[in-house]
Amino acid sequence: MLDRIQQYSLSSLKNLSIDYRRYFFDEVDFDNKLIGIIGDRGIGKTTFLLQYLKSLEIPHSQKLYVSAEFLLLGSVKLYELAEEFEKIGGKVLVIDEIHHIPDFEKHLKLMYDSSNLKILFSGSNAIKLEHAKADLSRRAVLYRFGGLSFREFMELKTGEKFDSFSLESLLEEHMEIAFELTKKFKPFAYWKEYLQYGYYPFYFQVPQESFLLRVNETINTTIEHDLAYIFNIEPRFTIKLKQLVALICASKPYELNITKLAQKIEINRNTLYQYIYYLSRGKVFNILHHSAKGDNIFAKPAKIYLANTNLNYAYCSDIEIGTIREGFFVNQLKNYFSLHAKSAFLDDRILASKQGDFLIDGKYIVEIGGKNKSFEQIKEIPKSFVVADEIEVGYGNKIPLWLFGFMY
Repeated sequence: MLDRIQQYSLSSLKNLSIDYRRYFFDEVDFDNKLIGIIGDRGIGKTTFLLQYLKSLEIPHSQKLYVSAEFLLLGSVKLYELAEEFEKIGGKVLVIDEIHHIPDFEKHLKLMYDSSNLKILFSGSNAIKLEHAKADLSRRAVLYRFGGLSFREFMELKTGEKFDSFSLESLLEEHMEIAFELTKKFKPFAYWKEYLQYGYYPFYFQVPQESFLLRVNETINTTIEHDLAYIFNIEPRFTIKLKQLVALICASKPYELNITKLAQKIEINRNTLYQYIYYLSRGKVFNILHHSAKGDNIFAKPAKIYLANTNLNYAYCSDIEIGTIREGFFVNQLKNYFSLHAKSAFLDDRILASKQGDFLIDGKYIVEIGGKNKSFEQIKEIPKSFVVADEIEVGYGNKIPLWLFGFMY
């Protein structure tokens, strides 16, 4: 079995291009012995793992790429494979989509404790891997990564290299940053393309007409396999989750009505809360709560967005530009900052806030809008900003929306 896997590994490395490396390489501490890479399906985890292996200046016999799905076709256990690989001089073992392997965390523990191998593993089933983190104690270091930022998309489209910027830099120095960047490219020549297609790296590998179909397939697999398995959802109920995705896609975030949503899907409110929670754990939804409300499973969400704007274009026939703008902003910030919705409650409805759309890290208020968006709603609030679409360069506390795509 090891011979076959080595041939598969060699073939995978031989056919790989390392011309472009994503931001993953700047985030991971490769000195750790056991490293886990978590991320949505289709964001480039396999490419990253293969690029890392190919970059190692050691003999091919000492590095091995294993697809967990390929391993399941044979009778060899993961731990036994690792043991055999080390016996012939193996140094670095990469296991892709490890969540497919039953009891993978037990295998990783044994491998960590009884071998000198450096091990990297990846998985799309973030829920299962994050649960395993507790079981693996302090052995594994887990990293969660997202799809292409607008910065990375621009690098792939133009062949140029661009810096990323911290939130503080964007808030304080956005005019200078945007001015310098727009001397190198015109953001709105690429902006709409990114919002529709640019989050998933496989956009550059498939015909545009089949891209949105593949995005649909990616989310269907997440619901039908990952979520159904983890949360023991019967197949006949997965259609309810898909209906919920479609309904949220068609809704304005500030018009969320829990009761009507439950009625449309023909489920009760508690089941709806559970489904919203499942889809957020599967990274199909991004959920924001009111800053004064709790984040538990049955806390009423203030706003719900699809996890990235490509999903909106894949699922929705009518696109609401306000939802796209807010969804992009949430997507770019949520993994790095505490983000809450600034909204008001009335009975079962969520009403739009009169004091900004978002609260970042408990101190920055942000209002999202188009180029004509004014400061009227937030003019008396310290540390408040208008983030505006359709402008190349901002001024004062008015910042271009596209610039927040340069944070990673």
